[in-house]
Amino acid sequence: MANKNVNEMSFLDHLEDLRWLLVRSTIAIIIMAFVAYCFSDFLFDSVIFGPTRANFFTYVYFCELSHSLGFAESICITEMPFIIQNTTMEGQVNVFIWMCILFGFILSFPYILWEVWKFISPALYQNEKKHAKIFIFFSSLLFFLGVVFGYYVVIPMSVNFVATFTISPTVLNQFTLDSYIGMVKTSLLASGLFFELPIIIYFLTKLGLVTPNFLRTYRKYSIVLVLIIAAIVTPPDVVSQTIVAIPMLLIYEASIFISVFVAKKEKNN
Repeated sequence: MANKNVNEMSFLDHLEDLRWLLVRSTIAIIIMAFVAYCFSDFLFDSVIFGPTRANFFTYVYFCELSHSLGFAESICITEMPFIIQNTTMEGQVNVFIWMCILFGFILSFPYILWEVWKFISPALYQNEKKHAKIFIFFSSLLFFLGVVFGYYVVIPMSVNFVATFTISPTVLNQFTLDSYIGMVKTSLLASGLFFELPIIIYFLTKLGLVTPNFLRTYRKYSIVLVLIIAAIVTPPDVVSQTIVAIPMLLIYEASIFISVFVAKKEKNN
């Protein structure tokens, strides 16, 4: 995977390129964070706190789905029995800043990928460099699909579970702002990065660090892990758990397919 140009660069040259990659990426994140700031009212009221309302799209859709499948009102949500409160003086300020930065990172992700590609391109063959647009397009698409999955599936399922779970009617749910925002950040980033698994497997297979047999061997463990995650973040019903588990399993299977394709291509070369 090496190119002659990379041998002409010293270690300090690589560090200098990495430094400018981080600088330009940081600037891009700050610019997109300012864009998020300009739409902060919509961002917080409609997007971030949207899953805390019973009329959120996911809850309405699942309710209609339960009716069509004959489950009556089994997964319909009519209220959210909890409140979110701020318990620290600087809490809302910190949340405002960090959520703008988070959405700045999400919006600037394609540009960050472009910077990463420019950084690793000296180590690629000439024919591999031609795939820059394909790499950025599919990596960005998978990341955004993961973020959408996290927002419309993982977050509302998690909110619904913790809101309805109770050990006693005498205990009221009053969640802190930090805990809710932490769950939102983790769900969005974890889902977005998990959907990057096929891209990661592509490069790991190309480097010889992962093989199709390795992925097939650990498939059963991945299935168990996915089902456990689905059971944790969803209400105790089969429909919700299936909706969460299937996309994650498909991503893993797609990673195996990509690993097989890359392994065959490397073998032929």
